[in-house]
Amino acid sequence: MPPDVVVRRLPLYARTLAYLQQEGVKSVSSQELGARINVTAAQIRKDLSYFGQLGKQGIGYKVDELLHHINRILGLSQDWNVVLVGVGHLGQAIARYSGFSEKGIHIVGLFDTDPKKIGNELVGLTIQHVNQISTVVREHNVRMAIVAVAAEQAQDVVNMLVKAGVEAILNYAPVIVQVPDGVWVRHIDPVSLLHSMTYYLARESPFEKA
Repeated sequence: MPPDVVVRRLPLYARTLAYLQQEGVKSVSSQELGARINVTAAQIRKDLSYFGQLGKQGIGYKVDELLHHINRILGLSQDWNVVLVGVGHLGQAIARYSGFSEKGIHIVGLFDTDPKKIGNELVGLTIQHVNQISTVVREHNVRMAIVAVAAEQAQDVVNMLVKAGVEAILNYAPVIVQVPDGVWVRHIDPVSLLHSMTYYLARESPFEKA
């Protein structure tokens, strides 16, 4: 199995290849592909070598073929049903994002605990109480979930999702959640990401006078 860091780069490769395809580019070298995404040619060749011989030395990669292979590796030849837990401002924005369905990811259930939200409709779905998660997961063969709840609720929600059979979770809550072996989780915390950049902005410019 390839390292997780390699798997994380595959969607970036796929997106870049899709752009090349739209531009009418038929073949691309590892150097040209690397220049597009700020990855060395050697790293690209190493990453792709985990999945077999996908290119030819001196010729490079056929864009259509490589994109097809990566999409297959990522499981993008099929559609994926997802549930979203937490329908606050962030959750509503996520639910309305059309990019998911365009890429084969379909939100089939919306959940919250707020009585004022339960029963309301959003993007054609009725918001349900979190107690109904297991039912929807079972009925729609859901294996992935998006969590957009407050930090203090996140772990309980994740526990419910795992118990229901969800195997992959995208967590927007500003807290690290714990999952058992066999369950994958990705954390997205915009504040932490911004703080990782304020470090550089806060440093005194070498051109400033003391």
